[in-house]
Amino acid sequence: MKQAIIVRKDIKMSKGKIAAQVAHAAVSSYIETCKLKKEWAEKWIEEGQKKVVLKVNSLNELIEIKNKAEKEGIPNSLIIDAGLTEVEPGTITCLGIGPAPCELIDKIIAHLKLL
Repeated sequence: MKQAIIVRKDIKMSKGKIAAQVAHAAVSSYIETCKLKKEWAEKWIEEGQKKVVLKVNSLNELIEIKNKAEKEGIPNSLIIDAGLTEVEPGTITCLGIGPAPCELIDKIIAHLKLL
């Protein structure tokens, strides 16, 4: 089991902002998985909460990955910033996928590079 967090690199965010957005994505995607695939969430917790943080260069790339996750039936969560600090309100910053079986996640993210 694995969770993937995908961060947009085409928007300017400090390391701290990125860390906060990744945390939002990890928690939100986990909650979504609990609702839709409880057994996946439980197994992921038991296995040590494996996750990977990756990057994309555009919003279009991020949305493409979200669409692929949905097509595969993988719970996910798009993070939309409130705009209180570094980015404009409504900016989509990252995407959390899963947790889900590694083979399903890897089908979607294998081509991405680590953040």
